[in-house]
Amino acid sequence: MDSGQLLLVAIFLAVAAVMAPLGRRFKLGTVLGYLLGGMIIAQFDGVLGIGKPEDILHTAELGVAMFLFLIGLELKPRRLWSFRYSVFVVGGAQVMLTALALTLIGVYFGYAVAVWTLVGLAVALSSTAFALQILDEKGELQARHGRLAFSILLFQDIAAIPIIALVPVFATGVNLSPGETAIAAAKALGAVAALIIVGRFVLDRLYRLVASTGVREAMTASALLTVVSAVMLMQAIGMSPALGAFIAGVLLADSEYRHQLASDIAPFEALLLGVFFTAIGLSLDIGAIIQQPGLIAMGVAGLVTVKAVILYGIGRWQGLDNWAARRLALTLSQGGEFAFVIFAAAASSSVLSSEDANILAVVVTLSMVATPLLLLIDDKLDTEPPQPTPAYDTPPAAEQHIVIAGFGRFGQIVARILRARRIPFTALDIDPEQVSFVGQFDNKIYYGDASRLTVLEAAETAKARAFVLAIDDMETSVATAQLVKRYFPKVPIYARARNRQHVHRLMDLGVEHIERETYHSALELTRDLLRGLGIAPQQVRYMVETFKEHDERRLYDDYKHYTDLEKVFLMAKKQSQELEELFAQDIQETERTMARTDGPAKPKQPDAPRKAGAPRPAEPERETAQG
Repeated sequence: MDSGQLLLVAIFLAVAAVMAPLGRRFKLGTVLGYLLGGMIIAQFDGVLGIGKPEDILHTAELGVAMFLFLIGLELKPRRLWSFRYSVFVVGGAQVMLTALALTLIGVYFGYAVAVWTLVGLAVALSSTAFALQILDEKGELQARHGRLAFSILLFQDIAAIPIIALVPVFATGVNLSPGETAIAAAKALGAVAALIIVGRFVLDRLYRLVASTGVREAMTASALLTVVSAVMLMQAIGMSPALGAFIAGVLLADSEYRHQLASDIAPFEALLLGVFFTAIGLSLDIGAIIQQPGLIAMGVAGLVTVKAVILYGIGRWQGLDNWAARRLALTLSQGGEFAFVIFAAAASSSVLSSEDANILAVVVTLSMVATPLLLLIDDKLDTEPPQPTPAYDTPPAAEQHIVIAGFGRFGQIVARILRARRIPFTALDIDPEQVSFVGQFDNKIYYGDASRLTVLEAAETAKARAFVLAIDDMETSVATAQLVKRYFPKVPIYARARNRQHVHRLMDLGVEHIERETYHSALELTRDLLRGLGIAPQQVRYMVETFKEHDERRLYDDYKHYTDLEKVFLMAKKQSQELEELFAQDIQETERTMARTDGPAKPKQPDAPRKAGAPRPAEPERETAQG
């Protein structure tokens, strides 16, 4: 790698490390930080020798493909169906009305209907990454207008695929014979069919094979290979690369490896998408702004105004109050990243001239810059406080899930009870064979390493009601507890511990609900054994409860010094002697009681062995002490 390439890498990493955090620091959003960073770099292009922004943008489009792949992973048919009205009816209305309004405006100014229809469809799409980030930073994503914005953006992401794929239909001067058209259609259908077949019957087996090796980087490489292969296949037949990535994501939406794939792809997607936005800022034609400031200003104002008016009307139609409808309108008023892809494809297909495509790209970029500024102005001028969310908008408790990390024998017992109670849960396990076997019984389990933050985020741990830590490996269990405590402090942890040291290490992290995995079962077995030996029930209960009391006291006493092995050993020896003395005193008291009777009591015959699953004899009370 020569010094020029290293300089280019360093420049883009500097934008990601400096401009994106600055954008968030000043409440403008990281996307705007990337855009401004690219615009600044463009002013020093002569000194830095960066090269053609188009080449960088073309490479960074892989980030858009990865973005669509992740969207596809979330698009389960059942999930779409649950809020189909807000996605397809409301989202469809927004895209169609916006495209129609902009098409009529373009025709009025003398543009061809076909050309401006494509332009209207392109700029009707907002920036999903941009808008969702703004809503999340302002704490409005869970508000009613935030959820409606998400539904509209979801439809736009779906609509972007056919819009991109239909760009050649608008091409001018392209006359294909019926035979050529049939061949092109057959290639497209064959490519999609190949993706479906590979996705359904090959990818899961491939991931299972790779996961069984235990090599993490191989799993990451497999995830990236899936996206890149889908993109290459679509490029080879002249179709949208994003379409291939999206289809691959949808096909894997029900895979048990979905969370692991999302966590492996997300860092690359975020970085490449950052490079994509930086390249957009870099390619912004400042000269065009200087030469035609009036036209571009009118274009930005027209785009933002038309989209905002239509979105405000849709918000009011859906029952939002004035404040919420206005926030919805301003948040989604910009053009989106798909517009750049569509304009580039349209220019290469001669649908748009390079000059028109360049001006439109400038308009969309500046509309992105305008969005956070308009929201800041709205924050300053707004005197109407947001209305509290109505009770009927609060998601029902059944939608809040439990995350179970580790789906072995311990985790499965928890899951079975939750399932019987119809409490939703998401289970994660690192063993691919376990995932495959348990998944055959219609259990909701996914392959993923719960000790990785990206996997926990993909499982939406932040929205969970509780986190069940049932991982067998002690080091992985502690590492997972550290992550949950650090990044999801409001989610309570219910942990399984293998031994006393494991308990102490979890206590160090502030975990309060801890159970030793064999503790209670060992006590119950000992209880049955003593009964079978003919010992009176009250004596059995006394012995077991005395042991529990001493063991729990020792557990907490040892915690103060558990890193000092010598002191722990001395304390354990002392406490064992105390327990032996108690049992000796109990035996002496029993012998004195027997001596006062007419004679030694006849030993009780051992009870018949209790069959597995048979009801246990009644107890005065059930022990409740923590293990």
